[in-house]
Amino acid sequence: MDPEEITEGRERWAKRFASAPKRDADFTTLSGMEVDPVYGPPEGAADPRMGRIGWPGEYPYTRGLYPTGYRGRAWTIRQFSGFGNAKQTNERYKMLLGAGGGGLSVAFDMPTLMGRDSDEPAADGEVGHCGVAVDSTADMDTLFEGIDLGSTTTSMTISGPAVPIFCMYLAAAERQGVDLSVLDGTLQTDIHKEYIAQKEWLFPPEPHLRLIGDLMTYCEANIPRYKPLSVSGYHIREAGSTAAQELAFTLADGFSYVELGLSRGLDVDRFAPGLSFFFDAHIDFFEEIAKFRAARRIWAKWMRTVYGARTERAQWLRFHTQTAGVSLTAQQPYNNVVRTAVEALAAVLGGTNSLHTNALDETLALPTDQAAEIALRTQAVLRDETGVTNVADPLGGSWYVEALTDKIEAAAEELFVQILALGGESGEDPAETARAAAGRHEIGPMTSGILRGIEEGWFNAEIAEAAFAYQRQLEEGDKHVVGVTELTDSVTPDLEILRISDEVEREQRTVLERRRAGRDDAAVRRALGAVVAASRSSVNLIEPILDAARVEATLGEICGVLREEWGEYREPARI
Repeated sequence: MDPEEITEGRERWAKRFASAPKRDADFTTLSGMEVDPVYGPPEGAADPRMGRIGWPGEYPYTRGLYPTGYRGRAWTIRQFSGFGNAKQTNERYKMLLGAGGGGLSVAFDMPTLMGRDSDEPAADGEVGHCGVAVDSTADMDTLFEGIDLGSTTTSMTISGPAVPIFCMYLAAAERQGVDLSVLDGTLQTDIHKEYIAQKEWLFPPEPHLRLIGDLMTYCEANIPRYKPLSVSGYHIREAGSTAAQELAFTLADGFSYVELGLSRGLDVDRFAPGLSFFFDAHIDFFEEIAKFRAARRIWAKWMRTVYGARTERAQWLRFHTQTAGVSLTAQQPYNNVVRTAVEALAAVLGGTNSLHTNALDETLALPTDQAAEIALRTQAVLRDETGVTNVADPLGGSWYVEALTDKIEAAAEELFVQILALGGESGEDPAETARAAAGRHEIGPMTSGILRGIEEGWFNAEIAEAAFAYQRQLEEGDKHVVGVTELTDSVTPDLEILRISDEVEREQRTVLERRRAGRDDAAVRRALGAVVAASRSSVNLIEPILDAARVEATLGEICGVLREEWGEYREPARI
């Protein structure tokens, strides 16, 4: 890019920066030195990289979505939390919000994640252990008691039974007197990553995609601020993928959901802003920063050139980040505080929109109040003491960071070609194929490739190979984990960890039994019958499931009638 173009770009950025709102904060260094809100090439210099790097708030958004960076708005502190029953978790939420949390992120227990009630045999020993147990709307009422859902953004990390859980959340909001159209938050709903990595599915892929399409349609029409899909690379990375695989597989999943919306006849410029992303911040500091920058650039390019998005918001990749749970060690657990801080800083320098920091004891159990507070304070220290919010994309223009960003982008694009080939697409012009599929109201080329890759175990094999390669490097001494493969002597005493009493499960089951006895069984039967009837037609399923949630049909009952209609998915055996 020549000097004149760079000057024009700087002037465009300056106009947008001047008109954008800023936080009331001090943006000088610790010593009181003034710093500019963004940096670029020296005045009068040419830089061929600027076309790919750009300015904050301008396509291709390598340097961030907003011209102000964090001067306009700092990232949202959104701590992932849930344990025991709804009352216990409600108390933790109030502690987190009171200690500086900016939004809620709900962790559910394993029975809930699998669409099971707490009193089903499959739930034995699991109720409340890895998250909060939610069996019906009454649990949602308790979970958010004293928390205004109309003014609190709420993220829910659940995919298989995401729609019934979301409907319980809507019913709870109605009971608070909240106008549903003002709700704001995120529902994970990303079923592709379940087949690829996390394995928490209910049905075969096609019924799940139908539910997701119904949810996208409903939210676009009725709850415009709510994001019905958080496309999750986090679990792909935690399963052992490389950074490039996490990026490619996650964005491919996102493109598939764009194709789903287009196949429903939705306007990409209206529904695409409702998609958000969820990434892992791992321990390789610069690789993670480059990954986040490449993610925005790839998404913007594909949304514009392949899927025809015209508006800025439809080209934006907004993402939440969680520090890497897989990097935490049971040995010398206080080292995890350092790891989490480094990973959180990488997420911030990469421009994350919201952030969860893991607690030092999460590799052993759910976090104690003290560990959760340290994790929360880690973000506050980064935000308020380090100066990282002073400058937008402070590493932009670094030879290393830009080269690494380009390299990760190229690796991801190579993987896109392979996924498209799985679906029978050459990859030379996916835009034409995508447009043709949307016109026929059929799934698009990326979706075809993903479904074929799931069926053939291609994603699993790619991730397993990457995980094996890293493990071999650890065993051969090429990579190191402090306290595990080196420096193993320690004076650290054993931690006091949070233990979930068996009484939680007994109490949850007792409450559920009492709740069933006190509800209108005839109304429940009618509502479940309406869900079945809708599943056999082309009717949008959200309203029938919401009606079932309103009359206290349980999660297991709603998912159960759909299992009877659609069957359960069994992963094919791999040799």
